[in-house]
Amino acid sequence: MDGGAMLAAAVLCWSCGVVGALHRTDLFPFGPLSGDLILPEGDDETSRALTLPKPFYFYDSPFSKLYVATNGIISAQDLPMEKQYVDDGLPTDFPVVAPFLADIDTSGGRGQIYYRVTETPSVLNRVAQEVHRGFPDAKFTPTHAMVATWENVAAYEDQSQKTGLSNKVNTFQAVIGYDENDSYVLFLYPEGGLNFFGTRHKESYNVKIELPARVGFSRGEVTFLLFSRTDGPFYSVTTDENSVKSLYQVGNTGIPGVWLFHTGSNYFFHNIVPASIGGLLDTFSPDTTTPEYEYLDNIFAGETKVDTYTVTEESDHQVLYNRDVPEPRYSSEPAERQYVSPKSSEGRAEQLQEQQPQLEVVDVHPPERTEPPLSPGGHVVSVDEDVDLNTGVFQYTTENKETCAKFQHQCSQNAFCSDYATGFCCHCRPGFYGNGRQCLPDGAPQRVSGKVSGTVAVGLTPVKLNNIDLHAYIVVGDGRAYTAISEVPEPVGWALMPVSQIGELFGWLFALELPNSQAGFKVTGAEFTRHADVLFYPGNQRLSIVQTGRGLDEHNHLTVDTVINGNVPLLPPGAEVTMEPFKELYQYYPSVITSTSVREYTVVSAERGSESHSFYLKQNITFRHCHHDNLASVPETLLITMERVFVMFVKEERTLRYAITNKISPDGADSSEDELTNPCYSGNHDCDTTAQCIPQEGLTFRCQCATGYRGDGQNCYDIDECAEGVSSCGENSQCSNLPGSHRCQCQRGFEFGYDRRTCVDIDECSSSPCHINARCVNELGSFQCLCQPGFLGDGFYCSEQTGRPKSQCEQHRDSLQSGGPDGRPSVGAYIPQCDSDGLYRPQQCHSSTGHCWCVDSRGQERPGTRTSPGAPRADCSRTDEPERPKTRCEHHRDSVQTTSPDGLPLLGAYVPQCDEHGQYQSQQCHGSTGYCWCVDSRGQERPGTRTSPGAPRADCSRTAEPERQKTQCEHHRDSVQTTSPDGLPLVGAYVPQCDGEGQYTPLQCHGSTGYCWCVDSRGQEKPGTRTPSRTPPVDCDKPDRPKTQCEHHRDSVQITGTDGLSLLGAYVPQCDEHGQYQPQQCHRATGYCWCVDSRGQEIPGTRTPPGSASKDCSTEDEPERPKTQCEHHRDSVQTTSPDGLPLVGAYVPQCDEHGQYQSQQCHSSTGHCWCVDSRGQERPGTRTSPGAPRVDCSRTDESEHPKTLCEHHRDSVQTTSPDGLPLLGAYVPQCDEHGQYQSQQCHSSTGHCWCVDSRGQERPGTRTSPGAPRADCSRTDQPERPKTSCERHKERAEATISGGYPIAGAYVPQCDADGHYIPLQCYDSTGHCWCVDRNGQERSGTRTPPGTPPKDCDKSDRPKTQCEHHRDSVQTTSPDGQPLVGAYIPQCDEHGHYQSQQCHGSTGHCWCVDSIGQERAGTRTPPGGLRVDCNNPDSGASSSRPESVCERWRASLVEHYGGKPDPQQYLPQCEPDGEFSPVQCYGETTYCWCVDQDGREVPGTRSHDVVKPACLPTVTPPTARPLPRPDVTPLTNTGVTLLYAQGQKIGALPLNGTRLDASRSKTLLTLHGSIVVGIAHDCKENQVYWTDLSARTINRASMVSGAEPEIVINSNLVSPEGLAVDVKRRLMFWVDSSPDVIESANLDGSERRVLFNTDLVNPRAIIVVSSTGTLYWTDWNREAPKIESSSVDGQNRRVVVSDGIGLPNALTYDFSSGQICWADAGTKRLECVSPNGSGRKVIHPSLNYPFSMVYYRNHFYYTDWRRDGVIAVSKDSSKFTDEYLPEQRSHLYGITIATTYCLPGSH
Repeated sequence: MDGGAMLAAAVLCWSCGVVGALHRTDLFPFGPLSGDLILPEGDDETSRALTLPKPFYFYDSPFSKLYVATNGIISAQDLPMEKQYVDDGLPTDFPVVAPFLADIDTSGGRGQIYYRVTETPSVLNRVAQEVHRGFPDAKFTPTHAMVATWENVAAYEDQSQKTGLSNKVNTFQAVIGYDENDSYVLFLYPEGGLNFFGTRHKESYNVKIELPARVGFSRGEVTFLLFSRTDGPFYSVTTDENSVKSLYQVGNTGIPGVWLFHTGSNYFFHNIVPASIGGLLDTFSPDTTTPEYEYLDNIFAGETKVDTYTVTEESDHQVLYNRDVPEPRYSSEPAERQYVSPKSSEGRAEQLQEQQPQLEVVDVHPPERTEPPLSPGGHVVSVDEDVDLNTGVFQYTTENKETCAKFQHQCSQNAFCSDYATGFCCHCRPGFYGNGRQCLPDGAPQRVSGKVSGTVAVGLTPVKLNNIDLHAYIVVGDGRAYTAISEVPEPVGWALMPVSQIGELFGWLFALELPNSQAGFKVTGAEFTRHADVLFYPGNQRLSIVQTGRGLDEHNHLTVDTVINGNVPLLPPGAEVTMEPFKELYQYYPSVITSTSVREYTVVSAERGSESHSFYLKQNITFRHCHHDNLASVPETLLITMERVFVMFVKEERTLRYAITNKISPDGADSSEDELTNPCYSGNHDCDTTAQCIPQEGLTFRCQCATGYRGDGQNCYDIDECAEGVSSCGENSQCSNLPGSHRCQCQRGFEFGYDRRTCVDIDECSSSPCHINARCVNELGSFQCLCQPGFLGDGFYCSEQTGRPKSQCEQHRDSLQSGGPDGRPSVGAYIPQCDSDGLYRPQQCHSSTGHCWCVDSRGQERPGTRTSPGAPRADCSRTDEPERPKTRCEHHRDSVQTTSPDGLPLLGAYVPQCDEHGQYQSQQCHGSTGYCWCVDSRGQERPGTRTSPGAPRADCSRTAEPERQKTQCEHHRDSVQTTSPDGLPLVGAYVPQCDGEGQYTPLQCHGSTGYCWCVDSRGQEKPGTRTPSRTPPVDCDKPDRPKTQCEHHRDSVQITGTDGLSLLGAYVPQCDEHGQYQPQQCHRATGYCWCVDSRGQEIPGTRTPPGSASKDCSTEDEPERPKTQCEHHRDSVQTTSPDGLPLVGAYVPQCDEHGQYQSQQCHSSTGHCWCVDSRGQERPGTRTSPGAPRVDCSRTDESEHPKTLCEHHRDSVQTTSPDGLPLLGAYVPQCDEHGQYQSQQCHSSTGHCWCVDSRGQERPGTRTSPGAPRADCSRTDQPERPKTSCERHKERAEATISGGYPIAGAYVPQCDADGHYIPLQCYDSTGHCWCVDRNGQERSGTRTPPGTPPKDCDKSDRPKTQCEHHRDSVQTTSPDGQPLVGAYIPQCDEHGHYQSQQCHGSTGHCWCVDSIGQERAGTRTPPGGLRVDCNNPDSGASSSRPESVCERWRASLVEHYGGKPDPQQYLPQCEPDGEFSPVQCYGETTYCWCVDQDGREVPGTRSHDVVKPACLPTVTPPTARPLPRPDVTPLTNTGVTLLYAQGQKIGALPLNGTRLDASRSKTLLTLHGSIVVGIAHDCKENQVYWTDLSARTINRASMVSGAEPEIVINSNLVSPEGLAVDVKRRLMFWVDSSPDVIESANLDGSERRVLFNTDLVNPRAIIVVSSTGTLYWTDWNREAPKIESSSVDGQNRRVVVSDGIGLPNALTYDFSSGQICWADAGTKRLECVSPNGSGRKVIHPSLNYPFSMVYYRNHFYYTDWRRDGVIAVSKDSSKFTDEYLPEQRSHLYGITIATTYCLPGSH
């Protein structure tokens, strides 16, 4: 069918909240029937000019013509040839609207392109509705629309390649709506409409480079400086292939696949504005009519101006209200949207007072003058006066108490609601924090987004900020807050640098909390208003900042809008602003927080030098406060400390940045002493950014993954609640995983109900989506549009018939007669009957079911006229009288669905039968099952009247007598559910049969299985009467004989479930006709057979396995003598389970040949022995432990002495259960021959031994582990030493033991004689063993399962590989040591690397993986299937092109990580053509950012969200511009400076003594496109040298102003890393880690030579000691890491260190001691050793992840990859002394020291 025949009005109901994919039928109508023109077929076609009736504005310019092109674009100018734009990105040289810019080809009938300009009202109305949804404040009524549709179009393919054409085609649509002032554009991408996402470059010279489609807008070139032209503004929707793929899955209008943009205006228009509804679902607005919270700011951001009051408290505690309505200096709103007058404000207040209970101000001294009342929730504390509130004077009075039952929906889904005396409050659940209305997961990083608007005057020039983007990222674990504002006009960008208060809000909300304090978000939640006034000195400029928290979006990100108005001082371009750390007091009151401060800052510029400025800041933050929980209302003072403040304006990106490190603490707390500060409070811990740092005793801490994450705290991974089935999503909803959480969204056709948790059906018909000549039928999750009689169409468009058009009846009939797959009617379908005029016949009958009924003129059934097959039909000729309301029976009958939507009957449904008056017929029958029964007037079944099919029916006409109560049988029968809720029968249910009196019939049969059996009067099955299907049933009237033992046994076995179905696998004894055990018994499920005696006991030695010859069980038993007591006891012990398997561990009495108890009894399982008397009773004092000499039981009993304490203790321990089974693990005291405690006691189950005193009390410090030498218990007690940590641990574990029983399976640590943990610990219950450190903490990777040799705990560890980390992070046992079945455990080889083939032990699936454990696509095989050979190289992997920069960098890092990167480590992600993927991420984490084509990070795009970031076009640097030359910044005269390499720059960090002077740090060199790794300094020439991994070069630059970088070596380098300069000999040395060589050359690159190219695997660091002429280098070969040395000429090569090292990354020389020092990323140690290998010592035992290191004045300075900073370690104290974290967080590589003079020993 042509698309133009359908008006896809489904989109009109999207405003109701429908969330689902866009379907093709939802596109705007298109095709010839809609009046569309068709673009000619071809590869590069452009339409003729479409002259517009009125011009439309694109950006700020009017255009009167439009052109449609093949390649997915619409232009306002005639297009050039495609080669000038189709393979380029945005911007273009000409105006472009690009729904899908790519190389499209419609030749050969491969798709059509339709377009038209229209004034059709239905199209214009739909455009208007979409615009008003996306831009609620827009005053827009379109007068014209242009619709362009690309239907089933294909990508261009080179025919010369002789490959078949692809069958991938795309369908998409663009709609431009405009009026005389504005234009808006819709992009629509239906589900399944995008099947290719880019096209290949036509001039790629046989290299298959695919370019992602470009989606967005470009203004084209604009005139610049009268005679010049430059690129105009542009806007990109997509950035890479992934973002193109998601076009139909997401949108910015609330509907996936629908994108809306404001594209032009005749008023000032800067750039494209996207709609911002907030994701796939509209955000929920809390009910603002309930006043349980004080809310002082909710009108600030609205459209009504609220009077601002100054609240002061005088000496007599009288509260005064002074109206103060300042006139705004600048307005950020259009005239029609500015605030209304105070008079209107009062009207608004009255309106609010009608909705909310009145806020009363109660005071004993009322004010003398009359003041207008405050509107509830609208009073605002001004920043013009200090606030000193007496919180006792504010009270709420409400007539009706709000309770959780009514208002719980106002709480966060991660909160609970509590009722109090005056109302309710919300509180966050454990694991979350906030104010209860909004709760965030503990420990997770937070993101903020919003818009910045207003007018800022710089000097005398006002500049308008028009909703520019603000993004913030906060690392909660250490209080770092990063804020970026994009597209800031240049003069404002420089001037706003001192205004760090914009970003300080986010630092305060999520500050690092010190003890007894809380960050702002816990107080305010996500809804607040912050007002700040800034007064600058000396110019007295005043700036107002208003920041409004709008709540949390669908990703749990905080949304904050910022409005800035006022004046700021002018700062010269290029100026630098420095702000010193400062502290500020915040005063807390109910509903408001205030602060004032004076700040100083320094401005340094080339024009003015260094200048000092200051400003005065006053601010208040108003928020909702819940007072019902009666918390202390005394004002609280907290101190916010901004430790580092960094501000910068990046001119090229037009981005303003603030970075602030924040801590919050009580006023007066002193945390200045680093050595006394826990790392959790100082922020220098190594917990993951998605983890909490939990302080422990002293300086220790623990890392705990944030809520919604799992891991060890140092590496945390998001929990996918959706995949793991632990989400809170209900019916008709779908779950989307988020970092640390998840989101529920309703399916298409549903929306959230009042509770915001349940999805309810949307009544689409309420929005009138159908044509005016159609009717709407709402359905569950959807709706239908049906044309009225006399009209044809699909319901969305209905046209009047001409001639005699088909009637509705004929259309109905004909649609069903051809509804089958072969054009024939479907069998069983109801076909309407029409008369000669095409009208419905008054009486309709269903030919398949036989039902008949009367219909009206519309074919609708007339209630009460339906008759069953064979019943008299209703008279349909009677004139319709006014219809009476439907009766209950008719409602019931009509609600039953008997036909499917296509007219097919639904068999098996029960349809009630109603009489002519609509009442239930007294007798009802089920047409499918044949059961009949009588009902009362309500349709309820009358008990005892149900009859089976074919049985005589009950007489339902009898006057209802008082009903007898239901019998047990009838209750049983009626409780069985035989039909589903929709009336369909449930097959297989057993329904009891009752007689006329309601009693069980003696013979019961299962209708589905055919089994029959006899029952007693209670319905209980009589044993031995069950017969299978098709066998004669038992005579149930025959009298019963008593059951035999065999029959009792047989009948006690449960062989059927509660539903009557058989339970497979149970062993059922076989009895003969007399009820005796058959001599031979067999287990039908297992096939085992055995002989039994007359009691059914198995005769030993007779059991045979399946398939083998059975034993002859026919031998007759000899006459038996009566059993003795011992034999009865022995035979009563159950030694086999019900299925015949033996039960191990049971105690079986031993009887002699006469059946008497043997005098000595022994337990075969435990080994205990004891004497018994003739009755089998144990003789006290005769029990012996296993292996101990047994008591002589033949001695005559002497007169017994009274039991001693030990004997009482021993005999009270229960060692056997009542049925004779031993109780394993019980501790039995050992007593000597006198009944006293033996001095040494041992636990026979655990093997532990200890000494006891005379009372049996354990002597501390004497307990020994199994196998360890036992303590000498004969020694006199000495004064006890204090218990060790191990002994206390063990004591706690044993503290749960009571009554002599240990907790089964409890792990008890093993301690040595000195009380220390023994290195190897084992779990007695599970058999697992592992190594521990001195604190008893398990050493990773040492755990071994039962039966495998334990690890050698004295052997030094190598660092865990990624596979081992992955494997060990999988939880395989529960806390009590029980195995957890079903977890996938990675398989690692002996080196810790992933085995190439992985298999899931539970599911049996197998697959191949790469070196980082990623599954190779297409290699997964099901259980039992033929596995893929994982050793074959991937086909098609070869390529003739050279390695790209991205690929070289990736390969280098893979080698650095040892070929096995951890899941959280960064590897560059490259496209198939070798270019950088636009989105880069840290390993498997969601910590991602955008890069440009050279791999440079796009600032402000870092994201920690499951949805990878899309590059904001406003901050993306141009990708088709020449790169700026490297910028050299001369160093200040500091004497000593650390130079460090950080990706594309070299940073300079001055030293102040030995302290890191972070305040003077700066970028020395900016090297775009580089990857700087090794770095060295020539102190004689003051030049810096570096290796560039990206360009494969070695470079240098003078450190003087204006110097240009110089390439020294640019050939035959692959992965140059470490670099060293010999100042004395004027030589340089470097390592190349790819060919594994060490080379040297003169400093100018001449006389290059290879020193070593053998016996190197992974060389990394290299240093040269000029004074001795010695080289040292590291090789982190994982198999044999080492540190070597040689002379500078390559002679005397030798190994310096090879033992006890793992990944020796960093290397330096200590000139003071003459030692070589290295930092190891594997062992985490910093060590030094003399060049001859002697004097080795550990400087620091626990570094994080060192990369490079330098030594200066008894301090080591190293770059750390976990902290992404420079760390200082004192050689003398072995402690961390300082830390520097650059504001831009990424890995730091090489580090060196630069001085203005050469240090001793360096030359």
